[in-house]
Amino acid sequence: MTTTTNRCAQVQRTTAETDILIDLQLDGNQGIYVETGIGFFDHMLHLFAKHGRFGLTVKAKGDTYIDAHHTVEDIGIALGEALVKALGDKAGIERYGDTWVPMDEALTQVVIDLSGRPFLVFKGEFQIQLLGNFETELVEDFFQALAFTAKMNLHIRNEYGRNTHHIIESMFKATGRALRKAVTINPEIEGVNSTKGVI
Repeated sequence: MTTTTNRCAQVQRTTAETDILIDLQLDGNQGIYVETGIGFFDHMLHLFAKHGRFGLTVKAKGDTYIDAHHTVEDIGIALGEALVKALGDKAGIERYGDTWVPMDEALTQVVIDLSGRPFLVFKGEFQIQLLGNFETELVEDFFQALAFTAKMNLHIRNEYGRNTHHIIESMFKATGRALRKAVTINPEIEGVNSTKGVI
């Protein structure tokens, strides 16, 4: 079930492994509520929405007794679906977004093109494999699911950093900020921001 109103979308994704509800509001900063059963991931999604100035609700139940993989990946898929629905025909949006975000000793660059052509370039290495009950290798899996479902070109590059928490936090904050730029409506843009006439 998917419903859309203006630049808002709600997506329900239910499988044998997960049950996920996403409510995304691109404008108006309608509040943030995240409950996935994975504490560190909750924190990262909250940061993504806060620094992107998005209204975001994420309610997820998954087979975390196995591990967090299915839940994290399916949230990426559902969030990507919500973004596509909320953007509609993408008329007037900037399309591109980029930013650098420091988090203490860590520094990350994110560049986004809402091109309709999905691709992920991910440059980052983590010294710690587990933060709470969150496997750090799932960071790339989440962004892969988000990029491909949202049909975005997403480049995430951690320049440097020592603390794994800080590195990942800078990635989520930077993705939120870059996405905010990309979805921003520019009144000087007529139709979609492409010579093709569609993105």
